Amino acid sequence: MARILITGGAGFIGSHLARGALARDHEAVVLDDLSTGRRENLADIADRIALIEGSILDPAAIDRALDGVDAVFHEAALPSVPVSIEQPLRTHHANLTGTLELLEGCRRAGVKRLVYAASSSAYGDHDVESTTEELLPIPKSPYAVQKLGGEHYCRVYHELHGVETVGLRYFNVFGPRQDPRSQYSAVIPAFITRMMKGVAPTIYGDGRQSRDFTYISNVVDANFAALAAPAAACGRVYNAACGRSIDLIELVALINRALGTELKPAHAPARAGDILRSQADIAAATAALGYRPAVSVEDGLARTVRWFVEHPADP
Repeated sequence: MARILITGGAGFIGSHLARGALARDHEAVVLDDLSTGRRENLADIADRIALIEGSILDPAAIDRALDGVDAVFHEAALPSVPVSIEQPLRTHHANLTGTLELLEGCRRAGVKRLVYAASSSAYGDHDVESTTEELLPIPKSPYAVQKLGGEHYCRVYHELHGVETVGLRYFNVFGPRQDPRSQYSAVIPAFITRMMKGVAPTIYGDGRQSRDFTYISNVVDANFAALAAPAAACGRVYNAACGRSIDLIELVALINRALGTELKPAHAPARAGDILRSQADIAAATAALGYRPAVSVEDGLARTVRWFVEHPADP
């Protein structure tokens, strides 16, 4: 049994990781400033975790959270391309300075391993069938630059200070408890909640931009695979995805099928910083980490739609 710190653990992915830790008989500590995370995401496990309200920009909060910790899942971030374009300095502090502060805390505390939530946005646009970790990153937004910078800091702290780090480049994670309220919300919860009300979803652009949508349980599995990987895997970054891409027109059709609706999307001008195509090659993660996605996009969408239908009052 390990004591695991989850930064941003009151958020969407972090709260699933906290449950994943408990399900695997680990202790879970959550550090979250609740700026985007919600206590409600942890309500059913609140008596089984330690929740520390604080920021990864506060060294004192980091030291308190890392006390007795064996490993860290670093999920705390402001994960929005549009927000990073509008507020690059704010997102820089949260996404890059915060990561550096956490790595310094891990060095001070002698934490064995940190698994870093990297982002597929670091790749940018490449004219390839699927993206491998060997591709040259060409970030198209401040957010992508910040997440890529965090990867480099993790690698350097592994090489200089012996902090074992593994990065996972997430590809469009979705699932229950994902917040649809913000104008910068991820596309799937935004589409589902609108379509549940009979409102047509809005697609920015022609809808042929495609994504490797990855159900949340696959990402949880990838994190625990990275936690258990041999030391040879440390300092490296791996894709965490399904290895399959669908476009937004097809996504709307799949949600229609799950809801039993026939809504047609509305279209708006394309947004700056958007990537046209994103699909992962997961061979390296399979070979080095033993990672294999267990839930398909279709099954994950059905589970996600079912959760939103069963929790209509939950934003």
